[in-house]
Amino acid sequence: MEKQRLPQTFLPSMRPENTTMMVTEFIILGFGDLKELSPLLFLVFGIVYLATISGNLLLVVLVSTQQVLQTPMYFFLVNLSCLEVCYTSNIVPRMLVDLLRENRAMSMVCCIIQLYFFGALGSTECCLLAVMSYDRYLAVCWPLHYPTLMHKTLCMGLAVGSWLSGFTVAAAFQGAMVSSLTFCGDNEIDHFFCDLKPLQRLSCTDPHLVNLVCMSLTALVTLAPFGLTLASYWRILSVVLHMPSTTGRQKAFSTCSSHLVVVTLFYGTLILVYAVPLAGQVTTLHKTFSLLYTVVTPLCNPLIYSLKNKDVKDALRKLKI
Repeated sequence: MEKQRLPQTFLPSMRPENTTMMVTEFIILGFGDLKELSPLLFLVFGIVYLATISGNLLLVVLVSTQQVLQTPMYFFLVNLSCLEVCYTSNIVPRMLVDLLRENRAMSMVCCIIQLYFFGALGSTECCLLAVMSYDRYLAVCWPLHYPTLMHKTLCMGLAVGSWLSGFTVAAAFQGAMVSSLTFCGDNEIDHFFCDLKPLQRLSCTDPHLVNLVCMSLTALVTLAPFGLTLASYWRILSVVLHMPSTTGRQKAFSTCSSHLVVVTLFYGTLILVYAVPLAGQVTTLHKTFSLLYTVVTPLCNPLIYSLKNKDVKDALRKLKI
């Protein structure tokens, strides 16, 4: 595939002796190597996107209208569904448009904005999943005190804190990246959205500062919530295994299994993309794994909670009536 010409919006460097052109927009290559399959990919991803939006919004409607679902667990699930709608809408609509057009130029401002919301929403999801695991810990390990401990004010504070933490951390990272990275020469991003690794490959400055900040913030945003999630479920498991009643154990496992599957899907795909060295070096693998957490995971979350949860299925039947 031929490289597109650098757009005329490129600006020359301030130094007269430097003829390098400064990049002001990028070309999103997307799935350019599968150009003949673009109509089919548009159809498949379009159907998945509509199903994702419909499924998550349906969960929001159910929790908002059915009294039986007015609990802390489903309050956090509504936050997760709203986040998934925003998360996939930040990437998929632009990807669908790019599948059907030749000019895939994206201004640097739009690219930075997309990257910001990608990081902010991903960080928020890490926090929300940790909060949901803490909620399940209180429900299973402290059932008698649960209504008192997980009161409405605390639920609201944990949800707002998750959103604020995600967007604040992303803003800090964004500031460090924008202030230290400059782009010149090649402007083709071999990905279907503005992700950090493809951008770093195009940078003509030393990316060590961004790497350091990125690793620090990633550890803060992902490892800390992930550690809290693991600790919560380790404690839940130890309590459940010591339950004398088989029915009680089954009920506890059923209550937590949906959330545990969602956590596994989310962190599993993140590890595949950002922790497996081969995935970062081979663009095809990077794109494939990225599809998992940008397209597949947001679709799976409402399905997992609706198919594995008796309360949600009962609420669906009432809604049909």
